[in-house]
Amino acid sequence: MADRFKLIPEAHVFLMNGNDEVLLLRRYNTGYGDGKYSVIAGHIDGNEEVRSAAIREAREEAGIEIRLSDIEVVGVIHRKDEDERVAFFLAASRWSGNIVNAEPHRCDDLSWHSIRDLPPNMVPYVRRAIENYLNGRFYDSFGWD
Repeated sequence: MADRFKLIPEAHVFLMNGNDEVLLLRRYNTGYGDGKYSVIAGHIDGNEEVRSAAIREAREEAGIEIRLSDIEVVGVIHRKDEDERVAFFLAASRWSGNIVNAEPHRCDDLSWHSIRDLPPNMVPYVRRAIENYLNGRFYDSFGWD
């Protein structure tokens, strides 16, 4: 019997402050999108709920703790690049701890940016997800054209 097709799931965090800004990180030495801004993100491990994955990634990448009750799924993009993935986007505006670049070997800038004036060098599907968030669009597809 042939193996079933499998998607790679991802969790991305829109960490928002009270000034209409989102925390962005510039990818460095990762092999994907290096030099471009993205948000806190990573793969969802097996047997891991999407919100728990986002909380884990925030801890690993920015050194903060987010409570389960303080994070919500705000969007989904089914995307196609070299492989096929489903990216979940979550938003949080409350956390504990100080934000730090906890992965300097993979990120060379971690800073706040206006959510309405993003840098030009963004990972394209992350830019689209932020635009969708601002426009109230929950689902999208990307890279199928």
